[in-house]
Amino acid sequence: MPAAALKPKPLPTQSTAKRAVLLDSPYAPAEKRPLPAGRPRDWYVTHNRRLKAMRLAIALLDSGVYLPHQARNETIRSTAQDIGIHPPSDTTCHMVRALMRYSR
Repeated sequence: MPAAALKPKPLPTQSTAKRAVLLDSPYAPAEKRPLPAGRPRDWYVTHNRRLKAMRLAIALLDSGVYLPHQARNETIRSTAQDIGIHPPSDTTCHMVRALMRYSR
């Protein structure tokens, strides 16, 4: 008997589930560390925007939104409200879609 036949079938994960799995509760964010001092203000704004876009992209993928065209601004903003962060700007929403586009 082949070894593959002896392995138990794994439980479905988020990516193999038949329907989207809803977020059960907001995640606990990682411990924050201070940002390096002495950089221009634009660097801090861009850095925080990228972090927010990554959090939103991960939350959207977890909720079953896999393609950028499925992630309209309203969808992204409602996801932000679900996970407990401030609604993103249009620029951040664009960045979320870009992250989803290039993650493949």
